[in-house]
Amino acid sequence: MFKRTLLLTIIILGTITILSTPAAQAQEQSAGEVVVITAKGALNPAMAGYILRGIEIAAQRNSELVVLQLDTPGGSLDLMDDIVQHILNSPVPVAVYVSPRGAIAGSAGTIITLAGHVAAMAPGTAIGAASPVGGQGEDIEETMEAKVKEILRAQIRSLAENRPAEAIALAEQTVENAIAVSASEALEVGMIDFIAANLSDLLHQLDGLRVETEAGSRTLETEFLTINEINFTFVEQLLAILTNPNIVFILLTLGVQSILIELGSPGGWVAGFVGVVSLALAGYGLGFLPVNWFGLLFVLLAFALFYLEIKAPVHGALSIAGMAAFIIGALVLFNSGGTPEFLRVSVPLVTVTSLITAATFIAMVSFAIRALKIPVQMGQASLLGRSGIVRREITSGGQGSVHLSGEMWTAELAEGETTLPEGTRVEVVALDGVRLIVKKSTQS
Repeated sequence: MFKRTLLLTIIILGTITILSTPAAQAQEQSAGEVVVITAKGALNPAMAGYILRGIEIAAQRNSELVVLQLDTPGGSLDLMDDIVQHILNSPVPVAVYVSPRGAIAGSAGTIITLAGHVAAMAPGTAIGAASPVGGQGEDIEETMEAKVKEILRAQIRSLAENRPAEAIALAEQTVENAIAVSASEALEVGMIDFIAANLSDLLHQLDGLRVETEAGSRTLETEFLTINEINFTFVEQLLAILTNPNIVFILLTLGVQSILIELGSPGGWVAGFVGVVSLALAGYGLGFLPVNWFGLLFVLLAFALFYLEIKAPVHGALSIAGMAAFIIGALVLFNSGGTPEFLRVSVPLVTVTSLITAATFIAMVSFAIRALKIPVQMGQASLLGRSGIVRREITSGGQGSVHLSGEMWTAELAEGETTLPEGTRVEVVALDGVRLIVKKSTQS
């Protein structure tokens, strides 16, 4: 009995000892979470909305940390300002982490990285080239450029005021001279806080770090956090697709072409419906892309030429002219000088689409011309020239019957014809109401 009691006591004491160890205590504290936001691609309204939503979710859940994994060539300064403001006013610390390897924090991404309560980069990443461009992607006028650059430099000085002077100077150079630096170069001057191989490495390095947030000073405890990855919603994914210049170009092409098909053969609704919806979606995307609206005139001219080819065919000449206007218009619309490379439409896509569009309209014209040359195939007029067999003798001045096209017809003799006995093959030469006028066929 004593042995059993002693054994039970040892087991209980051992369990208490295990539960009281630092590891077990750490596991009890693992209820906290880190919210991970992954932003990849050009900064657009969908991405900005996604980032802001992730920061708000972290605030509502009182998360320990937000990690914004960033890989962007840049984008709208207005959207950048919204993101920076949300980061600065977040009660939850935000660590901006430029990753994975090969990622960049270009242009607006540079400012967003500096706005983080912690800035980190993965090995093999880059940051910088933050010189501003105009709303249409073009180089801005000299006076305005000076104003915008000065505002950005002041913003950088404000965001990096706790960093070394060398870091502030380097950050300003990314705006003034559009320079970019590697992760190791940025860390060397103190422009960023850490180089982390992956998310786990980042969380390990952040553990115990003291940061200042809108809610006050806070020491991060990131060793045993639950990772909560925030994904794009369906609407955010759709909006991201609709601001892709290649998708916008395809929607614009499909929309105008569908409208022209509807105008060319009215009465249906499918082509018209598809055209209106496609143009509406394309219009949304054009509202956010840096486009040169002058190119739209060439695109509309191209489709006007395609439409005229259908109405007044000139053997494809208008379609070829329309194809040339379409290519010029698309390139002017999306690829004007100064437009960032990541916001340009694919030239092969424009060329192939133009060829397909022109070929489609040329084919439509060819079918239309061919249809005009084909004899009428419906109604009584389609019986002219056809052959049939006499089933009841046809006499001069009288009537008989002819089997033609699976039906029995009343028939009379053509002028100059004599009696046609049963079984004779005849040919229809005229119509008199519902009666056939026939003569003996020369075919055997």
